[in-house]
Amino acid sequence: MPVKRSALKEMIDRNESCPAGQIPMSYFTCLAYLLKEWTGVEHIEDYLSYAVYLLWVFFPLIIVFLLPGVILLFIYFSIIFVHIYKRKNELKEAYSNDFWDGAKEMLATLWDGHARIWHGYELHGIENIPEGPGLVVFYHGATPVDYIYFMAKLHILRKRTCHVVADHFVFKLPGFKLLLDVVGVMHGSKEECVNALKKGHLVAISPGGVREALFSDETYVVMWGNRKGFAQVAIDAKVPIIPMFTQNVREGIRTLGGIKIFRSLYEHLRLPVVPMYGGFPVKLRTFLGEPIPYEPNVTTEELTAKAKAAVQSLIDKHQKIPGNVFRALMERFQTRQKED
Repeated sequence: MPVKRSALKEMIDRNESCPAGQIPMSYFTCLAYLLKEWTGVEHIEDYLSYAVYLLWVFFPLIIVFLLPGVILLFIYFSIIFVHIYKRKNELKEAYSNDFWDGAKEMLATLWDGHARIWHGYELHGIENIPEGPGLVVFYHGATPVDYIYFMAKLHILRKRTCHVVADHFVFKLPGFKLLLDVVGVMHGSKEECVNALKKGHLVAISPGGVREALFSDETYVVMWGNRKGFAQVAIDAKVPIIPMFTQNVREGIRTLGGIKIFRSLYEHLRLPVVPMYGGFPVKLRTFLGEPIPYEPNVTTEELTAKAKAAVQSLIDKHQKIPGNVFRALMERFQTRQKED
């Protein structure tokens, strides 16, 4: 006689074995028995055993492809939070110039907590951030999570917001608009960047952009191509450039950018369709180099070369190449470097 679903649920709730007639069975055998009765497939327990075996074999692989999604979940949690914050403070918004200060404080605390717990995050060289405007130029990892950590730490330590230039596709992501406005993400036109700098803000940009994020690898190749617009922005705004690099950023999350088909898809679609894997809790340390001061007679080409050399110098000094996930994990147990 088939076991009714209600009887099965009651049995599971009481943590009892499943009876088929008068014969006690384990949960797995019980499940096989029920499926056999419902589907009429003979020897279904063999198929179930094979499915469980495959799940056991591929479980680590599944995990490394799912873990990067945790960052996306945190981002959407941040989006939900700013919407709730806005809704609950609508009256204050009409009369206050610092309406989003509370939200920024909470977001900074959230992301800084994640950074310290998951990556033992450290920020070094914050004294190189000028009191006034400046252009932060950084190496782009597979995701911008290290920049988010930097932004959170900067807000906590200096109460400053660093605007950042993002790729156009980011502004098309569902639900992102309000969060992007709150944290100061920009489309990145030359005029917009110069205006922000002239108002005294910090602005960050990764000249390598999405291409560097997807197709650089554990050798930490700087992929700027012929991009020099950021240098012209710094010249027009008469501000220093601050180089930035995060140690082990490629070991936390990696991409399959070395596979040609994904490179071809990106070149045709201009969308980040390259799969990512990892989410490993490796040690992350962000280093800010000495500022490259504004010089009235410097050319765009010369300033671009100086900035690229400064970022490369930080990579050479602080990153063991090629990168190694196991080594980066072991660095979590090393003595914490003195935080500047």
